[in-house]
Amino acid sequence: MEVVDLKEKIDYIKSSMNNNKDLIERYVVCASKNTIIFYLNEQANEIAIQKYIINPMQNTKISSFDEDTFIKKVISIGDAKLETDLNVAIEELSKGNTIILIEGFEKIVVCTTVAPQQRSVQEPPNSAVIYGPREGFVENIKTNLNLIRKRLPSPKLKIEEMDVGYYTKTKVMLCYMEDIADENIAKKIKERISKINIDGIIDSHYLVSFLEEKKGSIFKQIGKTEKPDIVVAKMLEGRIAIIVDNSPVVLTLPFVILEDLQNSDDYYQRSFRVGVVRFLRLIGLFMSILLPGVYVAIQLYHYRIIPLKFLVSIINSSQGIPFTPFVEMLFVIVLFEILFEASLRMPKYIGMALSIVGALVLGDTAVKAGLISSPAVMIIALTGISFYTIPDQTAQISVLRLLFTLLGGALGLLGMVIGGVMLITYLVEFNAYDTPYLSPYAPYIKNDIKDGIFKKETIALHTRPKSIPNQKIKRKSKGVE
Repeated sequence: MEVVDLKEKIDYIKSSMNNNKDLIERYVVCASKNTIIFYLNEQANEIAIQKYIINPMQNTKISSFDEDTFIKKVISIGDAKLETDLNVAIEELSKGNTIILIEGFEKIVVCTTVAPQQRSVQEPPNSAVIYGPREGFVENIKTNLNLIRKRLPSPKLKIEEMDVGYYTKTKVMLCYMEDIADENIAKKIKERISKINIDGIIDSHYLVSFLEEKKGSIFKQIGKTEKPDIVVAKMLEGRIAIIVDNSPVVLTLPFVILEDLQNSDDYYQRSFRVGVVRFLRLIGLFMSILLPGVYVAIQLYHYRIIPLKFLVSIINSSQGIPFTPFVEMLFVIVLFEILFEASLRMPKYIGMALSIVGALVLGDTAVKAGLISSPAVMIIALTGISFYTIPDQTAQISVLRLLFTLLGGALGLLGMVIGGVMLITYLVEFNAYDTPYLSPYAPYIKNDIKDGIFKKETIALHTRPKSIPNQKIKRKSKGVE
């Protein structure tokens, strides 16, 4: 929009902002020139505007100036630029910045004056920390970028910025190590983000469906974290981080399923302890997926393989239950899923009380009333606990648990074996951003096994993962085998 006349510019800005009451206009005479300052009340930092823009303009001793001189010698705000497009200037105004119109000048002065409104940096609520840094990302993209730069003060850190969303114009930043990350992967991600055509990006999760290569798959394809130390560690392996303004969750690509078996605490403990813990997580993963299906299959089709005393105990506890083992297990799964969803969405303290009432009172009453058996409740409780050995995979695990329960009830253990083979075959062929999903085990990559289920000490990790495309396989270290 090219408008030269000052009054026309003022009228156009007001109409573009719908004459909203929070639009503040301030007239100032500076060196005999009429100027008008626009900013949004509450969204802009009024103290900074008064101190670094208005006061210097009123007290300037310069008798005349041009546009460049105005920025360099009149105002003293830290970040100011000239803009020729009035519509772009209005977008900056909407973000909380200040624009200055000067009589006789075609260009508009844009000053960064966004009020610093954000919560303080603290431990992320969904990522409990035992060892290591306790800082978590917040909803401000500049703060999040600062948390990364603090840990990675390298000139090789490359940051590419984009605006996404027709109305929101949300800032999205791609961060990666220029000499480590694969340029083709970075280019591919950038192209996909630049092609996003959507009203607005409210959170980083809005980008997930646009970045996934296997559309419609139930499996997670993008890493997510709220901790800057995890992001930096992944960037040093060759991954690309995607930071979205107004979101405390940073996305990382490429992604392999082994990442969710790992935890940031693993890299601050001795390797023998890490190996045990990761193996327990793996057991928890298989328990949460397979246990209900195995229980139903054995009860319906393979009860002869159960030891006699255990079989008698199950029969006694299941006597008088009006449902078949298959229907009973589905009923308990649905019941606990409803309780889980309700406890998540209720107020904090009421939700805690509801969880206790649901798990203890309701479950115990249902068993005593003869509607469900105690082994079924115990198995679902075990799988519910096992979910959270790998909390980032709970959505996928809950779907797989239901799927294998259906297979166990319909076809027995044979159906579960067939389902397992089909699942593994699918995951072996699963490849996103030139990275095998089950690496380093399928395909087997000897180099990457050092940080697999069992981890070697940090001194031995002197190469980057070969499963992640990168430019430098050797780390800057003198590790030993």
